[in-house]
Amino acid sequence: MANATFAARSAELWGQGSTAVASDSTHVRAYDQNLFTEWHSRYGGRGVLIYWHVEKKSLAIHSQLINCTASEVAAMIEGAMRHGTTMDVEVNYTDSPGQSEIGFGVTRLLNFDLLPRIKRINKVKLYRPVAGEPDAYPRLTPALTRPIRWELIAQQHDQMIKYATVIRTRTASTEAILRRFTRNASHPTYAAMLEVGRAQKIIFVARYLRLRDLQREIEEGLNVMESSNCANSVIAYGKGGEIASNRRDEEEMFVLCLRILQSALVYVNTLMLQDVLGEPEWADLLTPADRRGLTPLFWSHVRPYGETNLDMDTRLNLTAATVPGPRAADGKAVRSTVEKT
Repeated sequence: MANATFAARSAELWGQGSTAVASDSTHVRAYDQNLFTEWHSRYGGRGVLIYWHVEKKSLAIHSQLINCTASEVAAMIEGAMRHGTTMDVEVNYTDSPGQSEIGFGVTRLLNFDLLPRIKRINKVKLYRPVAGEPDAYPRLTPALTRPIRWELIAQQHDQMIKYATVIRTRTASTEAILRRFTRNASHPTYAAMLEVGRAQKIIFVARYLRLRDLQREIEEGLNVMESSNCANSVIAYGKGGEIASNRRDEEEMFVLCLRILQSALVYVNTLMLQDVLGEPEWADLLTPADRRGLTPLFWSHVRPYGETNLDMDTRLNLTAATVPGPRAADGKAVRSTVEKT
């Protein structure tokens, strides 16, 4: 479905192919009896998480079911590498839970950019590029800490490339590798990946604070992600959006079907917009601001509960109805007739 949408898109209307995706998790309620269900402290309820990857033009390219304590960094990397479409992901926007120093390090080794929205960015500590220059950046002194350990990165370079290749070739999952490192935080390769991530994070923070266009780009990508979550709440309307199953395979099927439905919605909307705006009298009315706001992710024409046609020219033929009256002394009900108007 995603590949069909990519092939059907008009470059004149939608621009060239996108290489950027936004990723975020959505909390979904699930049965309490399910061993996979957990309490999520941030969302304040029991359930599971669906981690989404949505490309910049509102098409969901990947979804995965994870538990509430799973690493969102691992889910972000897995989705960017395992989406299975013809799209080449070069940029990944994410919110604060999806970024960390190890996330910056792994994504740098996998050759795509991590562009997060960091809460409390004014509290971020910056690592010095070299040692022995304490007065090199006097205005940044309150935010500066120790230098980057470049010698550790050089020593562990081959091992870091090996682990990155393992992730790229699907020999092992990102979550398994990060879990292995977490159990042994003193692992030298893990420490070297952290140093790479710290250097990459400094570069990102400097760009983010300097470039207003980068701030707008990240915010725009994450807004697309929020619109995708709103569309899912409309599509998954049955049972209040709760996953009504205790089986892991059925829960995963729920997630996959939801992604197919949303992708089908975007595909149909893309074709409809192209048919309408392909007519010159409509295309000439669009201003540059209109084209920037054009999106195939809208659902005002979707009626989950069907369609009800109201005819004000006809009236129901309501005849006299017989309803039970008060009971008599012998216990039999007295019938009474009530005219309904």
